[in-house]
Amino acid sequence: MKMQPDHRNSALPSNATSPYGAHVAFAAVARNNPHLSALVLGLFFVELLNGFLLGLMHRAIGFFSDDFAMTVLRGDTTAGLMLQLFSFALLTLSVVIVVRIRHGRGFFTLIGPPMTALRHFRVVLPMMVVLFVAIEVLPPWWRLPPTVEWRSPVLWGALLPLSLLALLIQASAEEIFYRGYIQQQIAARFGNPIVWLVVPNILFALSHFDNGTTDQQSMQYVIWAFFFGLAASDLTGRTGNIGAAVAFHLANNVYAFLLFGTQGGPDSGLALILFPEVPDSGVFSGAGDGPLLTAALVTEIAVIGVMWLTARLALRR
Repeated sequence: MKMQPDHRNSALPSNATSPYGAHVAFAAVARNNPHLSALVLGLFFVELLNGFLLGLMHRAIGFFSDDFAMTVLRGDTTAGLMLQLFSFALLTLSVVIVVRIRHGRGFFTLIGPPMTALRHFRVVLPMMVVLFVAIEVLPPWWRLPPTVEWRSPVLWGALLPLSLLALLIQASAEEIFYRGYIQQQIAARFGNPIVWLVVPNILFALSHFDNGTTDQQSMQYVIWAFFFGLAASDLTGRTGNIGAAVAFHLANNVYAFLLFGTQGGPDSGLALILFPEVPDSGVFSGAGDGPLLTAALVTEIAVIGVMWLTARLALRR
C-alpha cells in the first residue's frame, strides 16, 4: 500500500519567473510518493535488478568465451564496447520496472512531455556537433604523434550508425536514471533547486570513480563528472524534460568514444584515432602523484561551461 504524500516539506516552487518553472510539472509526477525512504529503496532495487541482469549477460557471454567477456568489461574491442554500451538498456529497463512497481508510474514520466523532449533533443544536438567541430578546427592546434594508430575510416564509417545508436542508449539510460528518476524524486521532496541539482550529481560523479587508473585520475573524473551532471541537471530543470540533457550527454560521448582512444585502453573499441598512451594534453593523465586540480582539468570544466551555454542558446532559438 502506498503511503499518502507528505506535503509539509515537499512543496515545489511556483514562482513563474523562476528559471526552473518547467521543472515543477516534471517533478510533480513523483509527488505521489516523495519520501526519501522510497527513493533509497528504489535505488537499491534498481542497482539490484540491473546488477542481476548484467550478471546474467556476462555469465552467458563467459559461457562461450571468457576473453570476449573481458573485452565487454573493458570496452577495448569494437564488439566488446558495442555490447557494453547496448547493455545500458538493462539500466533503463531496471529503472522502468522499479518506477512502475514502487511508484506506480510509467516510462514517459521519467522523460517529460515526449514531443517537447524530442524537439529539445533535435535543437540542441546539432549545436553540440557544431561546437565540437569548432573545438577541433579552431586554434590552438595540436599534432598527432607519429606513433598514432588509425582505424580503417571505411569500417569506422560503416559502423557509425550502430555506434551512434549504442551511445544514444547509454547516454539516455544515465539521463533517465540520474536526471529523470533521482532528480525527480528529490525535487518532489525538496523544492530548493540546490538540493535537486547537487545531490543527484554527487551520486553521478561517484559512479565515475573507477574510470581512472590511479586515485588522482579517478578523483579528477569525479570532479569532472559532477560539473557535467550539474549542467545536464540545469538543462533538465529549465526545460522540464531530459531531451536537451540527452543531446548534451550524447554529443560529449560521441566525441569521447568515437574520435580518440588509447591503444588497448578501456573504452577504446570504437575510436577512430588511437594514441599509444593518454596524450599529455588530456585531462586525466599523470602518474597519480601530482596535484588534483590541474590546468587541464580546469580547461575541461570550462568546456562543459561552453557546452552548457551553447545548449542554452540553442533552446532559445
